[in-house]
Amino acid sequence: MQIKKYLAPTLKEAIHKMKTELGLEAIILGTRIIEDEKRFDLKKMYEITAGIDQPVHNNKPAVENLDFNSNFDSELEKLSDKIFGKEKKKNIPVEKTNQPEKQKQIDKKIEKQIKEIEGVLETNEVHKSIIKSLVHHLLNSAAFIQDTNLDNYLLSSMASMIPTTSLKTNKNKTTTIALVGPTGVGKTTCIAKLAVISKIIHKLKVGLISIDTYRLGAIDQLRIFSEISDIEMAVAYEPDDMPKLLKKFKGKDLIFIDTVGRNQKAKENLMSIQKYLSAIHVDKTILVVNTATSARTLNDVAEKFKVVKYDSVIFSKIDEAVAYGNIMNIAVNHKVPVMFLSNGQVIPDDIVSADPSFLANLVYTGKLYK
Repeated sequence: MQIKKYLAPTLKEAIHKMKTELGLEAIILGTRIIEDEKRFDLKKMYEITAGIDQPVHNNKPAVENLDFNSNFDSELEKLSDKIFGKEKKKNIPVEKTNQPEKQKQIDKKIEKQIKEIEGVLETNEVHKSIIKSLVHHLLNSAAFIQDTNLDNYLLSSMASMIPTTSLKTNKNKTTTIALVGPTGVGKTTCIAKLAVISKIIHKLKVGLISIDTYRLGAIDQLRIFSEISDIEMAVAYEPDDMPKLLKKFKGKDLIFIDTVGRNQKAKENLMSIQKYLSAIHVDKTILVVNTATSARTLNDVAEKFKVVKYDSVIFSKIDEAVAYGNIMNIAVNHKVPVMFLSNGQVIPDDIVSADPSFLANLVYTGKLYK
């Protein structure tokens, strides 16, 4: 086995480095946070210790190399020393015949913990296929993990599975973003939060377009917000109105499009949304879903709304959910990155950017607030 270490400002970057060099078969053997070291420009760095069964042949020097000519027991002992540190024992004779029994006891303890972890993930409504993948990974790596850091290893593995993305804008080009989703998930509230943050914090010129002409009071709700926040707003009554309004907002840095909430089962209604969005170039289409929705329903929403070609997701009402497995289920099973989490009605405070480590901890512990 070849062992290497990777340093990066974020855990996600460190994992990306590992996968790029060692490939998808590499396993994470340990993680730690290095803080306040003068040799780093940043205050905090993430270090991953990773391993792969076969050596990687490239021009880059290996950080750690194992002696492949040694026997398995010797290599396992070296590996454990490198990752976890060697605990020196004085005046305690150890008979070779006792080692298998000792290893058997350690394995049983870790296996018991993995079984408990499986139960926790099931309780937190993580999909069975994801649990199976995580458990398989833990069991395969059990020889390299101490029972004291099993949870940390699990969280690192979960974080590496959850894709995330951020909202990128360019002041030299108008960025158009549409929010889509079922009725009552909080699309308009999310737009209000993001619009205020973009204007006040990022100093961007923001415009709002509403195509929600079906829901009673929807336009009035957005218009009141636009007046209070001094953000220009327009309404598109037909798909043909979209290019005209985009031209009207030509000087804006960022344009948010508020769409009508639709039942995912009504494909014709979903296609009507797509007609509006297809009339112009939309840079990003974000699906907004209620975190507290049942797993089956949310999976159906994620599948049916693919007709509007969304490329990321916002989980709203996370403060109302009792379990957060849905976040990982949708992100992993539908291969869609999470962009934001919305956790209340306060504008613009109650929205946060998605972070893999935070999401993994949220899904596993089920605790939104520490």
